[in-house]
Amino acid sequence: MTQPRKIIIDTDPGQDDAAAIFLALGSPEEIDLLGITTVAGNVPLALTSKNARIVCEWAGKPGTKVFAGCDAPLSRPLVTAEHVHGKTGLDGPDLHEPTMPLQEQHGVDFIVETLRSEPAGTVTLCTLGPLTNIGKAFKIAPDIIDRVQEIVLMGGAYFEVGNITPAAEFNIYVDPEAAQIVFRSGLPIIVMPLDVTHKVLTTGPRIQALRDLGTTAGTAMAEMVDFFERFDVEKYGSAGAPLHDPCVIAYLLKPELFQGRHINVEIETTSDLTLGMTVADWWGVSDRMPNATFMGDVDADGFFALLTERIGRL
Repeated sequence: MTQPRKIIIDTDPGQDDAAAIFLALGSPEEIDLLGITTVAGNVPLALTSKNARIVCEWAGKPGTKVFAGCDAPLSRPLVTAEHVHGKTGLDGPDLHEPTMPLQEQHGVDFIVETLRSEPAGTVTLCTLGPLTNIGKAFKIAPDIIDRVQEIVLMGGAYFEVGNITPAAEFNIYVDPEAAQIVFRSGLPIIVMPLDVTHKVLTTGPRIQALRDLGTTAGTAMAEMVDFFERFDVEKYGSAGAPLHDPCVIAYLLKPELFQGRHINVEIETTSDLTLGMTVADWWGVSDRMPNATFMGDVDADGFFALLTERIGRL
């Protein structure tokens, strides 16, 4: 029997981050979640750290270790997204005060220590928010880079281009310097861009399937999506909300749901006009070496079937 894949989730919850955490916690046969590190992004760090623990308690997994990481990007002021996620980051359901503890160790130190202590090439980094924690860990401890098995991240775009500026996706825009460190690390990188995540849209039947689970996690997820989708329906005229972040975990569980290309991706860090843009050479028009697998398509029905089934286990 294959051993569960060891992962660290780096996150800024966020309703869609919550779905990703639920998906991982509902898949213990395939995923060994070593810990969750939080980062400032959708909302400030105090809220992302609180939200991660609330989600773990909704999932009935209060023993999950949650570590607070960086409260600001490497070299820029923090940009947040309360206009999308609400003032708490998890607007929708009634939120409780979590009782599970926040670990004392800093999230970056946990990442460094874990990668040094686990066998080389056995830990996957799953990033759902700005890449600040990973970029800082790689800067202060470059010896850990070659010990990472793979990075699977939600961020960037190609055809869809941007959702926080005309050129940039939010996670990359918030800390483009950290993203540049990651994309230049030489590691295997799988990218879930807006081009994929905007194809996994919540619909009435999909939300109802979550609600019909009748569990704390299922009800909370449905109530989060009820709130979350209002932004995208108004902005894009879409049928529902894109569940960006659970695409990262779904890829680990069923990579056959996704299709993409191994291409070169560079991060713009200097232009005022295109700051944070993922310059994705989809058509191979440059001579730059491929450094990431950029996904372009997804089986949305298969994705939601997996998400609903695994949340139903919690």
